[in-house]
Amino acid sequence: MEKNRFSLLIALLTCFTLSVSAQSEAQPYFTAPEMPDMQKFLPEPPDTTSSRFANDIMQYFWGKTQRLNAERAEIAKRDAVYGLETIINEFSEPFGLLISEEGTPEIYKVLRDGLATCDSVCRIPKEHYMRRRPFSRFNEPTLVPEQEEAHLTNGSYPSGHTILGWSAALLMTEINPEAQDTLLARGYMFGDSRIIAGYHWQSDVDAARLAASAAYAKLHTSERFLQQMAKARKEFADLKAAKVGTPVKAQTTADSHAYTVAGTPANDQTRGIVIDSGRKTVRK
Repeated sequence: MEKNRFSLLIALLTCFTLSVSAQSEAQPYFTAPEMPDMQKFLPEPPDTTSSRFANDIMQYFWGKTQRLNAERAEIAKRDAVYGLETIINEFSEPFGLLISEEGTPEIYKVLRDGLATCDSVCRIPKEHYMRRRPFSRFNEPTLVPEQEEAHLTNGSYPSGHTILGWSAALLMTEINPEAQDTLLARGYMFGDSRIIAGYHWQSDVDAARLAASAAYAKLHTSERFLQQMAKARKEFADLKAAKVGTPVKAQTTADSHAYTVAGTPANDQTRGIVIDSGRKTVRK
């Protein structure tokens, strides 16, 4: 019993630990109890006899079909690496500037502290609901098998990864509104990656996006956050005016960087809004 409790505690800590170095330096704007309580404003996970759970099952099988696309599967694997470094690597391109502690210290600081704050909203509901993950329920392998054992004792509802990715998209959009479409598309993909990887149900991801939005709204009641955000926006504007810094390219396994707004890889026949190499285009 004590061993199981210890394993649960360690697993829960991963929900809001961005990385060892970043976490040790992070200064959250609010404590977890001060953040919005998901259990009071969002529904419980779907009952296994409900239509909502039937949708979860259908989306689980949708996620498995997405694994057949090597590029999308590779993105899901990269997104599975939880931490600030992953956010920086994956979002710098749509953001339009390479983020780093040395090169963009003000942006880095608000990102580190802001994400650590938003991330904390998942701790209490994960512990309370302890929802079984899809790969465990179906007894099937995931895209990231090395993480399966640790996640068996970590609740599925809500998705901590999704909270991280959606919060990052919202925060970066506030700094660079011109890149809002590509940033939000990448943030949406981050949540879908958890379904594709087999670690989360659709309802886990949906709840996490709402929780992240509520958490991000809470950030704006912190004067310290508002002051740091102002510094970050000024830093971005100054670098943009001076044309200093370059965007980082995402590490992909194929030459194509085009995606639909829904986060699925686009091909030459795809029509509608397409995010192509970090730019929004409309194909007719």
